[in-house]
Formats: sequence, C-alpha cells, structure tokens
Amino acid sequence: MTVPHLTHPSLPVPHGFFGREGGVSEGIYATLNAGRNSKDDPAHVLENRERIRKTLGADHLVSLSQIHSDIVHIINAPPTEPLQGDGFVTATPGLAISALSADCGPVLFVDAKAGIIAACHAGWRGAVGGIIESTVAATCELGASPSDTTAVLGPTISQLNYEVGEAWKAERLDEGMDARFFADGPSGTPHFDLPAFILSRLEACGVFGAWTGDCTYAEPERYHSYRRNTHSGETRYGRNISAIMLSPSLAAPMPRR
Repeated sequence: MTVPHLTHPSLPVPHGFFGREGGVSEGIYATLNAGRNSKDDPAHVLENRERIRKTLGADHLVSLSQIHSDIVHIINAPPTEPLQGDGFVTATPGLAISALSADCGPVLFVDAKAGIIAACHAGWRGAVGGIIESTVAATCELGASPSDTTAVLGPTISQLNYEVGEAWKAERLDEGMDARFFADGPSGTPHFDLPAFILSRLEACGVFGAWTGDCTYAEPERYHSYRRNTHSGETRYGRNISAIMLSPSLAAPMPRR
C-alpha cells in the first residue's frame, strides 16, 4: 500500500512529506500517526511507520526523540538505541532519516553531487538555537557543500495561524530577531512567520531553500497540528513525518500530489 504524501521537485532523491492519511490509527490520531512518543496504540504507530517505510522503498526508517535542540547525529546505520536530538545526516543508501512534526518545521536536505542527505526538526526554539546551522555543518563534515545543497521545508504552521502575543514578540526582538518575521494578525496581535524564519537561516548558511507552502493548522483532514488540537481543548496530538533517503541511482522524485 502506498501512503499519500507530498514530494518536491527540488529534491532529486526518494522522499516524502507525510500527513495524516493512509494509516490505521483511530480517533484523535486518525489515521497516519508516526509519533512513537504519542499516546497512540504502539501497534498502530508501528504499522503506520512500516507503511511509510515501504512507500519510500527504504530498508530502514529512523527517527529521533526530538527535544528542540541543535543536536545532530551523523549515522551510517540504524541506531542500536534511542537517540535524542533534532537532526540526522547520512550518506548510506536505503536508510530513510526523518523529522517528526505537528506544526514545527520539518526540513529535508540533499547534496546529490556528494551523495549526502539530512533531516531536521525546526520549531521556533530549535531554529533560534541553531539546528539549521548545526545540520548544515554536519553535512559538511561528510563532504557536502552548502552551494550544492538544497533544502525543502515541509508542512508547518503558517504565519496566518501562528499568533504569539506581544510579550513573546518583545522577547524575540530583544534577542536580536528581525522584526520582518512578525505581522499583525486579524485581531491586531502579532503573528510569527516560522517558514520565512527557517528559510532565512538556510539562506544565511548558503543553502537554497524552498517551502511546500502547506499549513498544518489550516488543513485538519491532511495534517496533525499541536496548536489546533490545543485550541480545541485536546492535549493529545499525532505527528506528521517527513523522510528522505538515498538510492544508488539518486532516483527522480515522485510528482507532487
């Protein structure tokens, strides 16, 4: 069974931005939930992840226990024990590395010339704390070049739906964030542009970046959203997953749905 997902033409290797369609989870997690640390039935999550792995044609699908950090792991095989952090880098074909998200920004990277891929989870805290820079630095350790690297930001919360409040905005501005990443929302309170901020960090690293343009909050049938569930009084939420892998042929990506 092929699980519905998005791809992006800028990534010339097998990859997918997976939402909540095509799985077996029920209720608040319906139907595709890839988050092993959620309160979903573990057997459902395992089956969902197996369907994703098969859709990609990967030998293995690996994820991190994400902690909103700048920690990146370079791997050449599936980890033998759980790893904490927010970024993966590999040059091993058949090994699908991933980033989980539920409004934060999942970013997939490839330097096809060097045969190196990466995936990172960039919420506002991780993006401010340097997860983008750390991921790019780790790819360079393996021999990638920023000028040959492309990164695509998958479904994440858009500025229209990311209200943050005056105090939060003031704290970020005091820390040096550019005011251009804020705009007044419909009620006059500040809204933060997380996609633009992530793309700006990629640009500062010399990496070409693009965004799929999909908002997790705005599409409840297609994506899990922490903030949307919170606004509904629900503390549980599923996780979307974005994954990328190398194949020996560096196969062309599947077309966008």
